[in-house]
Amino acid sequence: MAGLLAARALAEYFENVTVVERDVLPGDASNRRGVPQGRHLHGLLARGSQALEEMFPGVLDELIRDGARFVDGHDLSTLHHILNGHLIAQEGAAPSFTTYASSRPFLEFHVRRRVQETPNVTMLENHDVANLASTPDHDRITGVATVDRGSREVSVLPADLVVDATGRGSRMPAWLCALGYRRPPEDHVVVQLTYSSQWLRMPAETLHEMFVLVGALPGRPTGMGLIGCEDNTWLWTLMGMAGQEPPCTRTEMLDWAAEFAPPHVLDAVQAADPIGEVTRHRVPCSQWRRYDKMRRFPAGLLVTGDAICSSNPIYAQGMTVAALEALALRDCLSLGTDDLSRRFFRAAAKPIRQAWQLAAGGDLALPEVEGAQSVTTRLFNRYVDRIMTAAEYDTAAVDQFSRVTALLDPATRLLRPGMMWRAAAANYRRPRDIPSETATCATKPNHVAMTA
Repeated sequence: MAGLLAARALAEYFENVTVVERDVLPGDASNRRGVPQGRHLHGLLARGSQALEEMFPGVLDELIRDGARFVDGHDLSTLHHILNGHLIAQEGAAPSFTTYASSRPFLEFHVRRRVQETPNVTMLENHDVANLASTPDHDRITGVATVDRGSREVSVLPADLVVDATGRGSRMPAWLCALGYRRPPEDHVVVQLTYSSQWLRMPAETLHEMFVLVGALPGRPTGMGLIGCEDNTWLWTLMGMAGQEPPCTRTEMLDWAAEFAPPHVLDAVQAADPIGEVTRHRVPCSQWRRYDKMRRFPAGLLVTGDAICSSNPIYAQGMTVAALEALALRDCLSLGTDDLSRRFFRAAAKPIRQAWQLAAGGDLALPEVEGAQSVTTRLFNRYVDRIMTAAEYDTAAVDQFSRVTALLDPATRLLRPGMMWRAAAANYRRPRDIPSETATCATKPNHVAMTA
């Protein structure tokens, strides 16, 4: 996704854009080997939807037309969210809560089709990027060495700009070292996340809710998500952090989730027809490679997407941050290519920083996750817990919290006087008949090369 979105931005400023892709791309919304996380729960945050529509006008309508489900907050009864032990209000409206519910391959297919329709974009499929090509003094990158995965033939693809979108496994730090540069500093939060996911088929009317989410909380670093996708399919994902690994058979998954999942949701999952086998995915840590802090960096080279920052996927930030980085790239290119890397990395750091602080703060609030919280983070987490208490019954709190987590608003919006009053009064105004989680769940330039 990061490579496709960056290619769209680059196509406005370069005569030719080549996307170097390791897979043979399917002609439909099938899973592919190069995106192992595509078989698991994904979310497109509201800010990400806006960014996609800005780059590909009409694409959101296409998603709905072809079967995606639009989840909004105009009827909170269609959502069942338990965050940090708080069951979010299930009556009223929080209009800022929006998402387009589909599988990751379905969304990627629609974006990829739009990119392929761009006249000056070429997809070089079934190729790996083996290394960077540079000037003799290594001050400028001049292209990439590619390897045909079929014939094993090596060739050099010349480019005025190379953009690395190869994901969290990017070899860019090692390549920079080989050229005489330092590795970027890195920030890490060790989360030891494991996903187990099962695709299901069940009639749309089986559940009133369209989106179910049960988050981890201190003492229980586990949770689940269930979302209705295209063609009456549903994706059920269990997650465990800090070494807690959900099982990989459906029967064991049902037993494992009984500790925290709403009973009526488990009943629906048990009655559904499974599609395929249970799949697993592991993420050892969140990592942010701080290219924005490097003093020396070669010209003609950029990095984007998970190759810069890959945070805990339970927060569903990845695709949205990649889209915001693509918009930042477009804005930087509008001012020319001089000093491009420095300007881009600084611009990209803004949305990355907001997402990172939300994700890292949430992870470090769990005592099972190793790492020291700053005093500021600890106090803010306590404050957010008060806001979540208010969100059990106050739709204004739900709406503002949704705007922050969807990256529509900065976190400072939670510190406005109205929100601070809601947080301060939360325990006093909270209706006594609102169930706790225990009660609810325990019984329930000319040429550019893209590497992707």
